Amino acid sequence: MKRYWIGDSCICWALDDVIDRDVSGKILQNYRKIKACKILRDLGVVDVVPSYNALAIHLNPQRAVPPDSIIARVESLFVDEGKSSPAREGKTVRLPVIYAGKDLLRVAKHSGLSIPQVIDAHCGGDYQVAMVGFQPHFPYLLGMDSRLETPRLDSPRERIPAGAVAIGGAQTGIYPAVSPGGWNLIGRTDPDLLTSIEPGDRVIFERKEVL
Repeated sequence: MKRYWIGDSCICWALDDVIDRDVSGKILQNYRKIKACKILRDLGVVDVVPSYNALAIHLNPQRAVPPDSIIARVESLFVDEGKSSPAREGKTVRLPVIYAGKDLLRVAKHSGLSIPQVIDAHCGGDYQVAMVGFQPHFPYLLGMDSRLETPRLDSPRERIPAGAVAIGGAQTGIYPAVSPGGWNLIGRTDPDLLTSIEPGDRVIFERKEVL
């Protein structure tokens, strides 16, 4: 894994430059091991943040522990890059969705599917939370049916409602709070259900008529 600094209190390790489920699985393996390491917390690690293909370790800048000691400890925990990812260790979160988003027809037209087929394909995905970001509790999910890949909007909307389920390119996710956004809105769920979601969790979408 390639190592580099972001500022003077954050160290990153990058595995690849692609969005790939296997790469994400290896990142999440390392994330779980490092986050569970009490020694690293004692050395001044204050947060561990995964992305699709990288892992960031945030340090307490007031601690006097030499960074080399932290780097050596972190890298001693890394899994063998040649090994396949183990079974998912996160919890399963079921999210009821009303599929009535403003861009549902746009996704259907782009994919060549009917609206019911789009809904079935989206519900049928086996989703893994690769990372949480953009805003607190926004889960980025891997596992969407490739037929549903739809370009982001040319002009982002100024106000996306909380709980909006959306597609942006090859990604799907959920807006936890009102915000601007350029993803295609296909449905909505209860945003309060997102607060417990963590990287590595499994998400299952369930079609509902009412919430």
